[in-house]
Amino acid sequence: MSNLQFQNDLERLIAIMPPKVVSNLSCEKLDDVIEIVLDIGRVPEVRHAGGKIEKLQCDVVNDEDIKFITSHLQEFTHDNRSGIPGTLHRISAIRNRQGKVVGLTCRIGRVVTGTIACIKDICTQGKSILFLGPPGVGKTTKLREISRLVADELGKRVVIVDTSNEIAGDGDVPHPAVGSARRMQVAQPEFQKDIMIEAVENHTPEVIVVDEIGTEPEAQAARTIAERGVMLIATAHGNCLESLIKNPTLSDLVGGIQSVTLGDDEAKRRASQKTVLEREKQPTFDIVIEILDRNTLAVYKNTSEAVDYILRGWPIRPEIRKVEEQHVETISAPEPVKQEIPETPQDNSMNFSFSRQKYVEQAKPLKKLYLYAVSRTIVEKTIERLNLNVELTRNVEDADIVIAHKNFAKGGAKILNTAKEYRVQIFYVKTNSMAQIQKVLKDALDIQPGDVEPLQGYSDDTEKALDEARAAIKQIADGADIAELSPQPSQIRKLQHQLVDQYNLKSTSIGEGDNRHLRIHK
Repeated sequence: MSNLQFQNDLERLIAIMPPKVVSNLSCEKLDDVIEIVLDIGRVPEVRHAGGKIEKLQCDVVNDEDIKFITSHLQEFTHDNRSGIPGTLHRISAIRNRQGKVVGLTCRIGRVVTGTIACIKDICTQGKSILFLGPPGVGKTTKLREISRLVADELGKRVVIVDTSNEIAGDGDVPHPAVGSARRMQVAQPEFQKDIMIEAVENHTPEVIVVDEIGTEPEAQAARTIAERGVMLIATAHGNCLESLIKNPTLSDLVGGIQSVTLGDDEAKRRASQKTVLEREKQPTFDIVIEILDRNTLAVYKNTSEAVDYILRGWPIRPEIRKVEEQHVETISAPEPVKQEIPETPQDNSMNFSFSRQKYVEQAKPLKKLYLYAVSRTIVEKTIERLNLNVELTRNVEDADIVIAHKNFAKGGAKILNTAKEYRVQIFYVKTNSMAQIQKVLKDALDIQPGDVEPLQGYSDDTEKALDEARAAIKQIADGADIAELSPQPSQIRKLQHQLVDQYNLKSTSIGEGDNRHLRIHK
């Protein structure tokens, strides 16, 4: 059972605000507020956790209001940040070209206990943990609570490398929220890597806590710490594990990637190209946790395995953990088991609706499927979502069906010639699109109309509309200034916009009602 408790010190933040702002604020009103924003010449804004922005009913901010606030603060550091000693509130300055402060962002710092209830078992294993997530989802809040948990309840020596004083607050005395954990402040952000190493060399910690690893030297320092046997708890720039893998600066945190040339037999076994990407070394962090929202976490318990799966295009299922008001719930297990399809599709990228019961009743014998130059991820998702009685094989000799990209139909690919020798049926897709793959799978498995309903949002009409967009893009590339497409529904226009963006061109929806269509231009 989670036990959420809030300690805000809101009175001290309100105390430094100008009178005209204070008259519009109260501690109760600030319960779900993330920031108070004051810019010269504009009405003050209050930004709530749900994304709502509230403009206060008072006069615009002037120089005197900015000076009133800054006079109650310590001097701003090199990164234009300051704070209120003994609290977790952070005030950041915006300056003009002359260095004058013309705007302030007052970030409300809160102690929220109970946010790690759903991962408490993981935090006590002694393994290094990396948190990923966009700004404002509670990464720093969780670091703060983990620091207290490990230091006080587990009795370990914890050192916090607090670059912006967000974890343990402003001032020389760390905030009580971090318990007995020690804190090392960082004079300038570029010195963070040095302080990380200094903490290990001088203060014999068992655990190092770092907020926002964002540079390659910091990633290298993190690896050095982990190799010395010190448990590392950190956050990093990146919304998800896949984006971190693609980040050349920070990919070392999860093992890094390298290009490897496979032998013919191995490439055939994997059903891949001869040159592939593989994990270079052991990850710095044993566990990666994506923060989906303030109460929902995706846990990868084995970083090495997760990265390997992603690089090979195999599906990886993190364990989803959620903290509710009264309980903690594990939504999905890490084992790749087939699940019932919800009546309301949850994944917009693969939005299926079908009669599952009817199809299960008509289940056909297991078919083995071999893929050539076709997205394995999309095929596997389609198989899972439609509960098809299909198994992917990595040997064309064992396959009942081959699905290949049409570009290789006339190329005399060795693997396809082998399939023909073994009299394996070959089906071709024109593109690696969800609609194409679903259509070919239905043809290959002889799924009759009514067994499975069409892919919502993707149809033959969609493909025709996208083909029209591709032709228009080519016209622009050949020198045309403008190209206009046929009228389409909003959902298809959205897909056309996305396609145009991939070619660094501009598109605008014009027209009214049924005549609304895209205009493409440079």
